Amino acid sequence: MKIAEIDLVTLPAADDWPALIAVVRTDDGLTGIGEVGMRGRERAAVGVIEDLRPLLIGVDATRIEHIWQLGFRSVFFPSDRHHASVLAGIDIALWDLRGQALGVPVFSLLGGRSRDYVPAYAHVRGGSMDDVLNHASELAAAGWRHLRLTAWDPREPEYDARRAVRWTVELMQELRAGLGDEVELLVDAHTRLDLAEAVQLCRELEPVRPFFVEDPLRSEHLSAYKSLRGRVGVPLAAGEQLCTKWEFRQLVEDELIDHARIDLGHTGLTEGRKIAALCETHHIQLALHNSIGPVCTAASTQLCTALPNVSVQEQAHRFPPPLGAFTTTISASPGRLTAPDTPGLGITADLSRSTPPQTATIPRLHRPDGSITNW
Repeated sequence: MKIAEIDLVTLPAADDWPALIAVVRTDDGLTGIGEVGMRGRERAAVGVIEDLRPLLIGVDATRIEHIWQLGFRSVFFPSDRHHASVLAGIDIALWDLRGQALGVPVFSLLGGRSRDYVPAYAHVRGGSMDDVLNHASELAAAGWRHLRLTAWDPREPEYDARRAVRWTVELMQELRAGLGDEVELLVDAHTRLDLAEAVQLCRELEPVRPFFVEDPLRSEHLSAYKSLRGRVGVPLAAGEQLCTKWEFRQLVEDELIDHARIDLGHTGLTEGRKIAALCETHHIQLALHNSIGPVCTAASTQLCTALPNVSVQEQAHRFPPPLGAFTTTISASPGRLTAPDTPGLGITADLSRSTPPQTATIPRLHRPDGSITNW
């Protein structure tokens, strides 16, 4: 079973943007799909595919580890970030192919079920505090037991970190009072805060007992988590912008986080399960980041089904089938994702509906003085 063709396409999915899909076809007629996680540089991703295509065409598609090493180490410079994200999409497609060829779901290739379903959390949305509170109540009434909100500024796209901290603390207090202790609350700072604001946010949230505070600091300087860790008492989560086990190493080995936010659209399954094993040795749970599309949801659910150290998985898009061009997918209900016993990832797509990749529009935030901050 050799790789005959590799493509990068977009497919209509759900919500606000299409899915960026790596398609791998073999010489015996099988087709596997994976999802590329990093968005906003789609033309660069197309270039990576063009560079990798002559390297991988003709290679045995069952040599998944070898292909990851070949794709990552075939140039002198480290293949991280956008290159790694494209490689992740190819890697997921290879696992999909392997499952199809053997007639088993991907979780069986990873050791079989360790749980019946994967706990999932929903995004709470709204343009005002009342909107957020009402939406959270609706989600809780529907059965969700983990809810996530961002440390947001009501004046976005203007973003003042101290105003956002005050707003988020007040909102979290209202949510805890209204929902009680049976609903877990997660706060995502989205790497928007500096250390001083991150310390303030985490300390003031301690009385409402968040499940975790996610990405309070930027990922370029992970050592800053050492200072934060020693000054706050809330569980911390990070890692959604990281692509390799080496990038996760400091967070894990120094035990600076409690939940690892692995994104398979950045790491792929091959690298993702290695990071998961490293986390298990340090009592760190996995809270997989999953904000892009249905293929990443399927791959994440397959991995989490097989792993022992999983706390919760993001389910940003709560949609029933059919999902645009995706004709079958995993089972999703409020707070639960279940991997099917069908071969491969458990998701199929009508590839005739594919279109060439288009660059996604990413929101941009600025401080009151006009300077740029992270989205």
